[in-house]
Amino acid sequence: MSGPNTISPDPEKRGYHDVRPSSKDDTEYAVGKMDDFEDHEVFKQGAAVEFRTVGWIRASVIMLKVIFATGVLSIPVAMSSLGAVGGALSVIAWGALNTYTAVIQGDFRNNHPGVHSIADMAREVGGVIVKEITGALFIVAYVLCTGSGILGVSIGLNALSHHAACTVWWSFLAYVVVAACASVRKFHQIGWLTWAGFTSIFIAVFIVVVAVTLRDRPASAPQTGDFELGYYAIAYPTFASGMVASCTIFVSSAGTSAFLPVISEMRNPRDYRKSLFVCMGIVNAAYLSFSLVVYRWCGSWVASPSLGSAGQTVKMVAYGVGLIGLVVSACLYLHVAAKYCFVRLLRNTHHLQENTLVHWATWLGLTFGLASISFILAEAIPVFNYLLAFTGSICFAPIAISLPGWLWIHDHKSWMKGSVLQQVAYWLHVALIPLGMFICVGGTYGVVELIIQAYATGLIGTSSHIRFEVWVEPMLI
Repeated sequence: MSGPNTISPDPEKRGYHDVRPSSKDDTEYAVGKMDDFEDHEVFKQGAAVEFRTVGWIRASVIMLKVIFATGVLSIPVAMSSLGAVGGALSVIAWGALNTYTAVIQGDFRNNHPGVHSIADMAREVGGVIVKEITGALFIVAYVLCTGSGILGVSIGLNALSHHAACTVWWSFLAYVVVAACASVRKFHQIGWLTWAGFTSIFIAVFIVVVAVTLRDRPASAPQTGDFELGYYAIAYPTFASGMVASCTIFVSSAGTSAFLPVISEMRNPRDYRKSLFVCMGIVNAAYLSFSLVVYRWCGSWVASPSLGSAGQTVKMVAYGVGLIGLVVSACLYLHVAAKYCFVRLLRNTHHLQENTLVHWATWLGLTFGLASISFILAEAIPVFNYLLAFTGSICFAPIAISLPGWLWIHDHKSWMKGSVLQQVAYWLHVALIPLGMFICVGGTYGVVELIIQAYATGLIGTSSHIRFEVWVEPMLI
């Protein structure tokens, strides 16, 4: 496994971790290497529009809000399929794996400072075709995440209001707010939004977690007579339901590819690991503790989203508190997708970091254009929650599991014939590639199977029922 001081086996592709003078005589060489790396950065320091202004603490909060969004609301539902033990082990295992693959992505990016996105990394190892496929998967994933965020805001507004306005109008209002907020150009400038967003969604979930422990029985359960709680330490799901539950937990912390554009706007990209470990430590601890408590007290009666698990009054309070968090989540998803396209279109031109007409027209066109696509998808696709799970399997499994394994292998080719431990590490990383493909195929099969069953049993009826009752179950991030 690579450590903090890993040296890239290719001297021409060594990155920030290598620039440490071992003696006084090496200082001049190290400074020269740092200048060379700065020359390859996407955003240059000292330009008319300075993007490199994000410190590691603010970067950790941005990452935290990208990951800790509505995923925490869907894990209790997944635990009802896997059981408490299986669900807890799944949260721990997927959280650890997603953290490690995020380390691989960050190290690769800093060893190859010319890359900006996961698609640029894919080109390094697989050429133009792999880059375009990866870029397409990235855009599809985050456009759909934005759509789910817009839909989530509209659900929150409906929960808080008894106004007769239809869901489409609430969604349109959410679209305008999300697109406007996402149009702020720099991660640094939306930093205060991430603080507010994380705080609001964390408090909202905490309110529900406390409230469910104060009830005699779950809000969704029969309020009189005997009932079966449906809490199991060990459950025995079918392959389809087990795969969907596992994918739900996996994708709740798999959006680490969104961290890469953040690195490009950090003052010191070498601080990435500090930001990552703070972010993932908080996220995984919260996922595990919150979901276990909600599942313990609600069992199979857990609401989806789980903000409704403690009754109507608490549901309204939770949505009122967490509405800012839902808006910021959608804003960040859209910002990440738009920033990828923005850099892709204007890279190596003076328009990238100058306040020109082309600069602003491109940026605003991308934010509002991609938001419009997300809005249309959110309103046009009736089984949006299952589509999200399907997209998670198709997009995030290759990006967050298979590709990081390939990246590591690319920078550690010599380990295949190294010491025994190096060979073991090499083949463990090789195993990540088929693991990602298995999750991709198995998760897709599971989602399709559950959609067929839902139609057959009448669980899926009108699109409005789906949107307001089960939209978040397989939420991606």
